[in-house]
Amino acid sequence: MKARIPDESPLLPLKLAPEVRSPPDRTATCAPLSVVGLFAGIGGIELGLHEHGHSTRLLCEIEPSAARVLAHHFPTVSLVPDVREILALPESDLLVAGFPCQDLSQAGRTAGITGKRSGLVGEVFRLLETAEPRWLLLENVPFMLSLDKGEAMRFLTRELERLGFNWCYRVVNSRAFGLPQRRHRVLMLASRTEDPRQILLPDDAGEPPPPAAPSAYGFYWTEGRGGLGWAVDAVPTLKGGSTIGIPSAPALWVPSTGEIVTPDIRDTERMQGFVADWTAPSTTDKKRSNTSRWKLVGNAVSVPVASWVGACLRAPRPYDGSNDAPLGPKDRWPIAAWSVGRGTFSARVSSWPVNVPAPSLLDFLQYPTKPLSARATAGFLRRAREGSLRFAPGFLDAVEKHLKTMLR
Repeated sequence: MKARIPDESPLLPLKLAPEVRSPPDRTATCAPLSVVGLFAGIGGIELGLHEHGHSTRLLCEIEPSAARVLAHHFPTVSLVPDVREILALPESDLLVAGFPCQDLSQAGRTAGITGKRSGLVGEVFRLLETAEPRWLLLENVPFMLSLDKGEAMRFLTRELERLGFNWCYRVVNSRAFGLPQRRHRVLMLASRTEDPRQILLPDDAGEPPPPAAPSAYGFYWTEGRGGLGWAVDAVPTLKGGSTIGIPSAPALWVPSTGEIVTPDIRDTERMQGFVADWTAPSTTDKKRSNTSRWKLVGNAVSVPVASWVGACLRAPRPYDGSNDAPLGPKDRWPIAAWSVGRGTFSARVSSWPVNVPAPSLLDFLQYPTKPLSARATAGFLRRAREGSLRFAPGFLDAVEKHLKTMLR
């Protein structure tokens, strides 16, 4: 039976993760918003929005383990499993949809915007036929900018314009917010009545140079042939899958000691801006592995990114787009673009809207690391030798030495 969500669902205040810090010099001039979250995952967007007074009215998530996390942390909010069963949305100011990325991700099947999972964004447009939120926020992987020669983005923008929305998007890096994770995500904000450029585009710190003396390097031991996910003093993008078909932790190379280790699941939750053990309610079986938790963390939205959006929604700033370049229908999608009124334009901004100081990767970790197993190390070395990747000086030597140590 289809579900109609009551308009008077209770609003919920949440306690913010201590790792999340607001951007400086932000004074609210607009009222907080009521939020509906579709494809809510484990609540990263909602948790970040809460720091700035926004309140959650409805959540929708079909993955059972993620839904258990939401039910635990958002106990008074209406939670429905399947977006396809929602007949109409409750009245709200902001509709959020971090729609599934499996068909858009390089780590997934890359079936495109019409794939079985990512095609669910069509349900968002179905609901918007009758709903009138002030704002719409979409979130997904940056690979959708180039997948199928940009057709995914052309589909999204055509649908938004058909429904009467102004829109703006920007690729944002989680590292800009003080997290030791190199994670790029597309944020697309749209409104029928407002200028979304005033939210996503005014802030720009510019990408800084890499640290001069990194404490460690992050990489994916599940790769090795055609990719590595190399990150300096950070981990590569945490993800819900891998090239060998399982969600897993990244590995860290510590040159000062020669160690090859993997971080604890609790530290990777913190790398997304959650409190440690945020995903523990996903299972009640304490003897089970953390595989499901790795998947949940990898698919989540970084909390500080959502916190920045929440701050900007309460304090819009003027944006001068007069020098932005027109974007043609066959042009590649840039790092940021907008359409307000007539025409589509490329915005000259970086993926670093702010630059929140961050500790080194090793200083960030609070929980014991674990040596990468001999089996995992051997598999990575085999793939690395079969491929044609170039590696940092001393890296493969350290991996080979680590394997010998683990075999002893």
